[in-house]
Amino acid sequence: MQNTEAEIDFVEQVWNEIRGRTASVLREDFCGTAQTSAEWLRRREDNHSIGVDLDEEVVAWGMAKNRERLTEEQLERLEIRLENVLDVSTRPVETVLAMNFSYFLFKTRDHLRGYFEKVHASLVDDGLFVLDAYGGSDSFTEMEEERDLDGFTYVWDQNHYNPINGDVINKIHFHFPDGTKMKDAFIYEWRLWTLPEITEVLLEAGFSKASVYWEGTEEDGEDGNGEFTAETVGEPCAGWIVYIVAEK
Repeated sequence: MQNTEAEIDFVEQVWNEIRGRTASVLREDFCGTAQTSAEWLRRREDNHSIGVDLDEEVVAWGMAKNRERLTEEQLERLEIRLENVLDVSTRPVETVLAMNFSYFLFKTRDHLRGYFEKVHASLVDDGLFVLDAYGGSDSFTEMEEERDLDGFTYVWDQNHYNPINGDVINKIHFHFPDGTKMKDAFIYEWRLWTLPEITEVLLEAGFSKASVYWEGTEEDGEDGNGEFTAETVGEPCAGWIVYIVAEK
């Protein structure tokens, strides 16, 4: 489940660590409901967001929610572009986000590099590209994982994996206390990219550096602590989620 506050906290963290300053202009690729863009707008009065997505229905639903939660002044600082991330042309931005593994829909190195090159060209000279990625031994297994949330059960269904080309089909289902189910609420058809592949293609696309930020663990060593630091060695966990930061 997406945690927009944590994502923006991380953006603030890396700008401070890498550039020693804050940023104000953010572009959220594959923005969907644009909730991360909305969180960015709430942080500071001089922050501006550009959300880019092709799905008009999802964007419309998200904007209806944003109009309820954002002030008029904040909404004026939000720009939505119903366009393909490969074609969109915006003013230069300081940060581009590609979260929820959305760029995994590019299934060849050429397509992935092409997208990364577009992002590189859209950034200011000291801009940062922030992505997330997932993996671990369980990621290559066809399995279901249930999580009890507030009033429903969230089911992550790793429905299909092809080890020859890396294709995966992942689904999300919802189960409710009254016995009803929402099957195939979301379906994702991706390539399961590995971290070396992603960082190598980022460098091929022109970025000067690509760093992986690994999550620390609680004292018991069981769960993540929500704190991400740049690392060159990770643990061979059954499952993990990382951030990747590419510097122009």
